Amino acid sequence: MEPDAAFWRGKRVVVTGHTGFKGGWLTLWLRRLGATVTGISLPPDTTPDLFTLARVAEGISHHLADIRDREAVARIIREADPQAVFHLAAQPLVRPSYDDPIGTFSTNVMGTAHVLDALRFCPNLRVVAAITTDKVYRNREWPFPYREDDHLGGHDPYSASKAGSEIVAACYRDAFFKDRGVALATARAGNVIGGGDWSLDRLIPDAVRAFGGGGTLHIRRPDAVRPWQHVLEPLAGYLRLARLLFDDPGLAGAYNFGPHTSEAATVRQVVELARAAFGGGEVAYGPGDEGPHEAGWLALETAKARTLLGVRPLWSLEEAVGRTMAWYARQLRGQDARELCLEEIAAYEALLQGAA
Repeated sequence: MEPDAAFWRGKRVVVTGHTGFKGGWLTLWLRRLGATVTGISLPPDTTPDLFTLARVAEGISHHLADIRDREAVARIIREADPQAVFHLAAQPLVRPSYDDPIGTFSTNVMGTAHVLDALRFCPNLRVVAAITTDKVYRNREWPFPYREDDHLGGHDPYSASKAGSEIVAACYRDAFFKDRGVALATARAGNVIGGGDWSLDRLIPDAVRAFGGGGTLHIRRPDAVRPWQHVLEPLAGYLRLARLLFDDPGLAGAYNFGPHTSEAATVRQVVELARAAFGGGEVAYGPGDEGPHEAGWLALETAKARTLLGVRPLWSLEEAVGRTMAWYARQLRGQDARELCLEEIAAYEALLQGAA
């Protein structure tokens, strides 16, 4: 499972959304592996932000652009001449999608189309990994994990827009890339936690702000179940997926990345783990019906990634939450965010090597 530094060294890689939480971690990891990275993204939208604190722009070709701007995206991608692309740029939150559904659809659906259309004209392109979410499935509130061949859908604009981006990706794979030997895969993962996420309306960042500031963390839906995982778990999966697609384009398709089904956990369980790791904090649990509709139960079946890619989770939920809260605590004490990320990546790589 471990990322192959000899393979990635010198590879020309485009990462969209590199100023975001997952994109920032992925960019740091690719640079550590020796890849030549071009980033395309809007400016960070939180204060503070991982991109700035971890100096993610160091050593990469950094471009601020909106993926809704077709001409700008095409120009940057043409100049980068990528061999591999990780498309993460998105409007990534459920509740804001209710406030701005058109912006969410234009970014997540048409933005994906702009990126993929620009890639049609890249002569050296071999692999595209389009990152979507666990919420692309038509949620039936049933007690079964969702598989890659289950129906797509979405009650809220975010989920629906990401399901739409899956359809766009499948179209480009079949209509344009397959005959060229370019492998396009979609990667479905969600509820990712880790240090450096300061997004509003996400559980761990909200907890860090409340606990660190002496406030109360308000939880709308404490019994909602999600497949929580540390950010390095899916990123390791994406890197593994892209590496194998270089050699075997026939593996192209959709993949779930997540914890073992048995480790899907409630919001309440994650909050209590975070509170214990932080050393205390005030929490107010709501009745479970506040705000607009959100899925109550969601888990992913990851047998495909485990069987075809050899990808499996390595950190338990308790370990993931503990490491995440420790990252924030150390950063708040003045430790360098970039060094904290690279230290975490090194620890995960060591675990991967031990599991090989």
